[in-house]
Amino acid sequence: MRQQGAPTAAPAPSDRSALAGDTMRRIVHVAFAIRHQQDVEIAELGLTPAVARALYELDPDRPLPARDLAEQLQCDRSNVTALVDKLEQAGLVQRRVDPTDRRQKTLVVTGAGRLMRQRVHEVMSDSRLLDGLTTAELAVLRELVWKVSDGGRPQGCGT
Repeated sequence: MRQQGAPTAAPAPSDRSALAGDTMRRIVHVAFAIRHQQDVEIAELGLTPAVARALYELDPDRPLPARDLAEQLQCDRSNVTALVDKLEQAGLVQRRVDPTDRRQKTLVVTGAGRLMRQRVHEVMSDSRLLDGLTTAELAVLRELVWKVSDGGRPQGCGT
């Protein structure tokens, strides 16, 4: 039985442009649905998406200078300063002097930050949208998405 809205047959090679356009629209629709659900759940945690992403990028076992976080997020350092300020105000991160270079401060994830980071990870890993796929379909989808992606690293950041 065909699912409602599922494609019926492979298009003719001359329909490649139409197929690509339809595929892009569907990808955007799925991305919007995922992003909306994540944003709602992140807000329920009391974070903005940008602050949650910054926390997610920090390794709780390896303090990191803010400039390195800026590179990971592909952001301007001034944006990262605002994100770190919010993380620090929430008690999720502390700025500490780097023991190997006292001129530099590193970002250390607090105990509360570790717990929140785990909750953010759970939100970002929620796969309910994919429940209707078989394991084989999921494997194919993962391969195809990886093939057209940038390695899973979105561009830019915001506060």
